Amino acid sequence: MPRQPTFEIEDTLDGLVAGVDEAGRGPLAGPVVAAAVILNPHCTPAGVRDSKSMTEKRRKEVAAALWKTARIGVGVSTVEEIDTLNILRASLLAMTRAVANLPAPPSVAIVDGNVKPRLACPAYCVVKGDATSMSIAAASIIAKATRDRMMIELAAERPGYAWERNKGYGSRAHREALIALGPTPHHRRSFAPVRDALERPRPRPLIAAE
Repeated sequence: MPRQPTFEIEDTLDGLVAGVDEAGRGPLAGPVVAAAVILNPHCTPAGVRDSKSMTEKRRKEVAAALWKTARIGVGVSTVEEIDTLNILRASLLAMTRAVANLPAPPSVAIVDGNVKPRLACPAYCVVKGDATSMSIAAASIIAKATRDRMMIELAAERPGYAWERNKGYGSRAHREALIALGPTPHHRRSFAPVRDALERPRPRPLIAAE
């Protein structure tokens, strides 16, 4: 059973503590989304845990509860920024934007992973923080639920790639559509499968004889 995150890390820090995490480093399409969350330890929704251990339905439910009880900031880095900066730097930029978008400036941030974004406040990295820290786990839920919603909206705009199911990750259906239909403006051209699809010769359309 997944470990339940706690406020153990937060309790060692003074002031407003923001947990920071991102979603969407691995997909072939769509933006990377980060969230920063300042929880109220006395009013935290039940069920906050690492978003990867939750069903999509449960993530949406807990995310909705968090929006009602926590202070939240969301940051996005576009596909163009991912291709220009690389995915790590784009993820860090999204985190910087998420913290800047908080309704109150945090005293300190705790960030999932081992690389710190550039922030106006002190920051500490916590490897696998979404499994140990309540604030980071909450941020992982908000980031994932927000990005999932964005990909479902993009799926309606660009049908055929099954983004409503795979959320832009390289599933078999997505890779087959990438070959058959070609990349969209929402695909990350710096990622090898997309780059390969761009370089693949496209079949010429058949022209009916007059």
